[in-house]
Formats: sequence, C-alpha cells, structure tokens
Amino acid sequence: MSTSSEKSGLIKGFLERYLERSERLANLYTPICQIVAGVALVAMTLMFAWLVFGRYVLNDTPTWVEQVSHLLLMVIAFLGAAVGVRQDTHLSVVLFRTAVPTKVRTVFVFITDVLMAGFGSLMFVYGLELTKFKWNTLIPLIQVPEGFRSLPLTICGALIFLYSSNHLIRLLLGRDERKDSIE
Repeated sequence: MSTSSEKSGLIKGFLERYLERSERLANLYTPICQIVAGVALVAMTLMFAWLVFGRYVLNDTPTWVEQVSHLLLMVIAFLGAAVGVRQDTHLSVVLFRTAVPTKVRTVFVFITDVLMAGFGSLMFVYGLELTKFKWNTLIPLIQVPEGFRSLPLTICGALIFLYSSNHLIRLLLGRDERKDSIE
C-alpha cells in the first residue's frame, strides 16, 4: 500500500507536468490570439473607412462590410477576452478580495478560477454545438458558413478553460504569481 504522502507526491508531479505542457501551449496560443485580434481590429477599421468612402464619395455603399465586421467583432471580443483571462487583465471586482485577510482571499481566488474554468468549458461545449448547428447556413452577402460567427466563442471557451485551469493549478501548487490574487 502506498502512503498518503506518496499519493500526494504523485498528484503534485502529475499537476506539475500538466502545467508545464499546458503552459507551453498557452505560450504558443496567446500571441497568436493577440495577433489575430489585432489584425481583425485593423481590418475592421479599414473596412469602415472603405464603407464611408464608398457611401459618401463613390455613392455606392459596399454592403458586405456590415457582415464581415460582425465576424471580425466576434474575433476581437472573444480572443481578446481569452487573452485577458490568461494575462489576468480582464475586468474584475476586487473590492471583496482586497477587504479580507489573505487566507479568505485565497479561497475567493480559488472559487473564481473554478467558476471561470467551468464557464469556459460551457462556452466551449455549447459554442461547438452552435457552430455545428449553423455551419450549413450561409451568411448573406458574403456566402461563408454562419458557424464562423460562433467559432470564436468556441475557441474562447476552450482557451478560458485552459488558462483558468492553469491559474487554478498554480494556485494549488503555491506558485500563483498574479499581482491581485494573493499577497
């Protein structure tokens, strides 16, 4: 029979290996998300400039701009949200966390990470269902599958789950370095 300290050592080793591998993935995906969201923001800005130019100078409004901008807005919002979770720069209310002792703050951070991981997994599961459901319908004017609208939601859910799980594991291993979480 193995002792409880051997079991906890195995669990800790497993969590450290998982964290190392998932951090490598996160370090790969985060800059890609930032670049894709940034390019989408620049593209949307240029498209709206073209829309204004076409409408007021050429007197011929490009009708596709609105549909493409909806897609790009989804990319910007959801990939940006996932990166915000990874970098711990997302909007949060810290009033209660800063007003309580460190041990209670640790419990609040733990609960927040669990809820965020759960929320990310739900976003992924139901976003995937929505993406598959809408994939055979085409978006008017641009003729691409409607599932592209919910694909960023699905990707964001998976990334939020990954990033929140990493935060949670670091917290459990005593390696949480987020500025606001624990002093």
